[in-house]
Amino acid sequence: MSDARTFHLESALLPDGWRHSVRVEVAPSGDIESVTPDAVADADGAEVVGGPAVPGMPNVHSHAFQRAMAGLAEAGAAGADFWSWREVMYRFANRMGPEALEAVAGQLFVEMLKAGYTAVGEFHYLHHQPDGSPHDEAARLSLSVLATASRVGIGLTHLPVLYARAGFGQTNARTEQRRFVNSVESWRAIITACGLASREMPNARVGAALHSLRAVPPDMLHQALEGLDESMPRHLHAAEQVAEVEECLAATGARPVAWLLDEVGVDPRWCLVHATHIDEAEVVALARSGAVVGLCPTTEANLGDGVFPLDAFVAAGGRFGVGSDSNVTVTPSAELCCLEYGQRLTTRRRVRAGGGEAGTRHAGAELWKAGLAGGAQALGRPIGAIAPGCRADLIVLDAAHPSLTGRVGDELIDSWLFASHESPVRHVMVGGEWVVRDGHHRLEAEILESYRETLAGWR
Repeated sequence: MSDARTFHLESALLPDGWRHSVRVEVAPSGDIESVTPDAVADADGAEVVGGPAVPGMPNVHSHAFQRAMAGLAEAGAAGADFWSWREVMYRFANRMGPEALEAVAGQLFVEMLKAGYTAVGEFHYLHHQPDGSPHDEAARLSLSVLATASRVGIGLTHLPVLYARAGFGQTNARTEQRRFVNSVESWRAIITACGLASREMPNARVGAALHSLRAVPPDMLHQALEGLDESMPRHLHAAEQVAEVEECLAATGARPVAWLLDEVGVDPRWCLVHATHIDEAEVVALARSGAVVGLCPTTEANLGDGVFPLDAFVAAGGRFGVGSDSNVTVTPSAELCCLEYGQRLTTRRRVRAGGGEAGTRHAGAELWKAGLAGGAQALGRPIGAIAPGCRADLIVLDAAHPSLTGRVGDELIDSWLFASHESPVRHVMVGGEWVVRDGHHRLEAEILESYRETLAGWR
């Protein structure tokens, strides 16, 4: 007799489109065993779930600790930019110990789940104590993130970051960056420790991150990639700032993305985060590489980074995912709406992003589907679809929500992304377990109290 649990969804977005009366069998492992549309409700004692269901969105890029400073970098001199924002970020980074990180990450992960993210790529560079000395357990802070994600119930691809220097042409990190720094050997030891811990966590896996070309010199980057597990996701910040591109050109003779494509051999295992300032040749070459671009539109807007040339990238066959990055916004709907609106503002045309056929596509739904596919690839996990072999990660929308009233099929996602002032997410499942029911996470009250206590008095 099978130990699979069975759920009967009123309607669901499947790989072949919207289907009604969908029976989903989930194995004890949390993987989907079967999906049967047009099934008879209650025929096998399945749990009946009302409302439309869609695959949960992967969040490809997050710095959990930055949730604590959201909103506190909005005052400054006229003309403030990314580099001045970074000074505020360093102050918060250097106050964050293991217990504080657990409290902040816990609050963030609950917020992500309630908003419709079911997995996150945590780009983690807080490794050591503020003076740069290691914790007694070198991977202590990474293990805190893994444990917190497991407790809260969100899927996680943990990405320990290699960081070595302050910028192009420099050999050392700044004082404020000391706790980020590792040798290749100590970085690999953290990855190994995280990999061992994640074996006991069915919704977690471990990848690798190289912070950026400005923070990791070329010879060190090549050394880091040698012997890395072939299946491991690889993430890297690239071309976020015009100044970074100019400095890379001066130091290497090439633009950052072009250098990576030519010297590293970027392929589908890679996620290049931001890639905001790329030229026409890089757009085409990056799309052809099969890599995912990790776009973080609300953070990129907040920092004044610029707008990624998504129209051209998608037209060339490129894939993308979305991330919350600095966590000034923690909703996939906001990221995708901002992404689309950025394209409309630069092209002065509507219904731009996504990838569906021109004249037939629903902007919101196409964005959601593209984000699912790119996000699953970037996080290296079988997610992003309600289909056999995938993790049972899904969200159920409240069909009675005012913004969704009278909507069907792809109109539901369009209205959620572009016309909902409050979240219509009702239930959230990760790995076959309900982690949010009727808009509430079972641990949200105690996690919020811990978060408040941790931040009391912080400035």
